[in-house]
Amino acid sequence: MIGTLATYQNIVRNLDRSLERIEAQPVVRRETDHYLANISKVTTIEQFVDDYRLFNYAMKAFGLQDMAYAKAFMVKVLEEGVEDPDSFANKLTDKRYAEFAKAFDFARHGAGATTYNPAQTGAIDLYALAAKRDLIPAETQKAETTYYLQTIPTVTSAEGLIANERLYDYAIRAYGLEDRAGDPEFIRRLLAGGVEGVEALAKDEEEEPKLLAFVQAYNFAEYGESATTFTKAGDLAVGSYLRQTLEEDAGTQNEGVRLALYFERKAGGISNWFEVLGDRALGQVVRGALGLPDAFAQSDIDKQVKFFESRLDIEDFKDPVALGKFLSRFAAMWEMNNPSSAASNPALVLFQQPEFGISQDVLLTIARMKS
Repeated sequence: MIGTLATYQNIVRNLDRSLERIEAQPVVRRETDHYLANISKVTTIEQFVDDYRLFNYAMKAFGLQDMAYAKAFMVKVLEEGVEDPDSFANKLTDKRYAEFAKAFDFARHGAGATTYNPAQTGAIDLYALAAKRDLIPAETQKAETTYYLQTIPTVTSAEGLIANERLYDYAIRAYGLEDRAGDPEFIRRLLAGGVEGVEALAKDEEEEPKLLAFVQAYNFAEYGESATTFTKAGDLAVGSYLRQTLEEDAGTQNEGVRLALYFERKAGGISNWFEVLGDRALGQVVRGALGLPDAFAQSDIDKQVKFFESRLDIEDFKDPVALGKFLSRFAAMWEMNNPSSAASNPALVLFQQPEFGISQDVLLTIARMKS
């Protein structure tokens, strides 16, 4: 029987192959094909939540399948979006709702939420604003926008963007980087470095947000050849769905592996301990790694945070090496308390307490909405 740590490490080391295996499963392939063929046709929130197959696929992609029944709740999440710090999704402790609202951003993009790509729609909107400031003739704007919209989806690299003078000029104007237009080498370095490299390349605080917006629009560093066609509602949701299914499959054999994979996926986005405590799975991993009993979760929240701070540096979760050591520690503790032979018994899995269910703040909110 392969142990928790060995199973987890094997999946992570061969992640692409593992995801390909999941994608090839008949049910997964059928649902994914249906989703990709139809999600771009959705233009309203109501249409989205009323389509059982599409909505359930999307909810599972973000680990929210337990909430697929709560349509009114999710409509509120989508209607308010995430632009306002005080929006419904942003107020929830569970950050999966904010991630869902970002992917299906009807609040910002309206009918184009399921087809929005920043290299396409985003650049066109900004170019129109720039054109007004520069007093470019209307006929020139229309011709350049038509060419850009027809051509940009064929660009698969930063070099391809720079090599096409008309596209390059359009993109530079759209994001207000005219003073950088004559330095294509800088643009190459900027796009190669991705989002994380922007701060080091910006000449001042005023330029940094412009560079960041440009890199986010032409994000070849993250999305590769699909950067100019990538959509969060399409590609991101499918990728998340496959990863979610991979974790679920692993959990049927060993719940500790599922928890470790989930924590590994979420670790880079954790910014404070309250986020950990707001997610039962994340909290279980931290408590498990520290050898704490489940009853510890019932103690005062502030005391829990102080205890975690005294034992762990939350910034280590962003370091792959430190994260690997932490999850190895968790896996060892899990194996000690949950031998693999028992965890892999399907009959026992049926009776395990679920750790990916509805958080308490969501239950409370639903209760309030009903009243």
